[in-house]
Amino acid sequence: MSNNFLIGCVGKPSAGKSSFLNAATDANAKVGNYPFTTIEPNHGVAYYQSPCPCAKYEKASLCNPRYGKCDHGTRHIPVKMLDVAGLVPGASEGRGLGNKFLDDLRQAHVLLHIIDVSGRTNEKGEETVGYDPMKDADWLQDEIHSWVFNNLWSKWGSIVRRHVATKSSAADTLQAQFSGYGTKPGQTQAALDLAGVKEPAGMEGWDEAMVRTVVSAFLEVRFPTILVLNKIDHPDADANIAKMCSKYDSDKIVLSSALAECFLRKMRKENYIAYTEGSETFYTSDDPPPDGPANPPLRTLDDKIRARLDKIRDLVLFRYGATGVQDAIKRAVDSRQLVPVYPVKNLHNFTSDGKGVFRDCMLLECGTTVREFCHALSPEMEKHFLYAEGVSGQRMGEDEVLVRDNNIIKFTTAASEKDDVTHKPPPAKPVSSKPKAKAKDDQE
Repeated sequence: MSNNFLIGCVGKPSAGKSSFLNAATDANAKVGNYPFTTIEPNHGVAYYQSPCPCAKYEKASLCNPRYGKCDHGTRHIPVKMLDVAGLVPGASEGRGLGNKFLDDLRQAHVLLHIIDVSGRTNEKGEETVGYDPMKDADWLQDEIHSWVFNNLWSKWGSIVRRHVATKSSAADTLQAQFSGYGTKPGQTQAALDLAGVKEPAGMEGWDEAMVRTVVSAFLEVRFPTILVLNKIDHPDADANIAKMCSKYDSDKIVLSSALAECFLRKMRKENYIAYTEGSETFYTSDDPPPDGPANPPLRTLDDKIRARLDKIRDLVLFRYGATGVQDAIKRAVDSRQLVPVYPVKNLHNFTSDGKGVFRDCMLLECGTTVREFCHALSPEMEKHFLYAEGVSGQRMGEDEVLVRDNNIIKFTTAASEKDDVTHKPPPAKPVSSKPKAKAKDDQE
């Protein structure tokens, strides 16, 4: 079962976006320290880690996800990730690959802004020394804001005239404009609430400053952004990290070394180390895993590999607790308050097709109802929807909102009930209470 949730990796050229995509996914994006290495968007699949209900119900040995994997009760749920062409200042005016970048941006649900925190690349992605990465965080938001604001303000007069003529609400009027960015009506209303707009909104009296305020609120709702401070293991990074952490909320910042994660994954693939994404350590043939020797046995390290692994352990894992790549994925998903939901066909053993338990999982937006989830699974199934049951067997209302504490669900449709009747064995013939007639031979 696929998830449509998409994380967009954005930022200036050479900030490490493609390296981050390679570290976070199974993609092989082209990597290079020159502007516009990525011309076409690179796609990959990352994995969001979440507790799997198989552990709670002691079914871990039977858990067999159709997509992703389950590792000792930790579910790795696939999410799509997109690395788009590098952005430079003036993109909203068409500079660089700006128009293409902004069009690709419409697809994303949340943004990971990859920032070169070492200060070794300037605003154009060119090598330099002493660049202030604080500028990158500001101008990316400025470019996206200018893109949306210019589109809106350039036709503001006609928008207001139509709004007055049709006597529409501000939410309906702006939804018609924001829908082109993949915006749902609820998001438009949330943006207006955040901007402090109440009905009647009096849009005909809004000035440029008010429109900019609404656009800022819209961007916060539609494109939540996590700042990924990349290249934390560079000697020049420490001062910049301290400065940025003092300005931005801690829940909006992730410290990362994409290249360290890439190398650890490569070493694991080549069987030099035992390593789990998001872990604070790894194990080698010199320092085997605590749960016993790896199978097959880990290869012996040469001096070159050992030196590089020691450097990653000291400069990244020991200092920061992890490479930050998995944390960035988790922050991105959690920023949208997505709920993992497990549809099953049998609430007693949690199976769907006889090939294991909890086969499917879908990440749903916060506020998704039972009936909406049924439609997301299959519009055809939703047409024949009868009722849904939670893990306790109690029926759920079709308008009930799905939450993490009640995220195992079974649907019953008219078709499935018909199948149940069709596949029932025929009733046994009643046994007569009358004595059997004697056979002819017995009577003689």
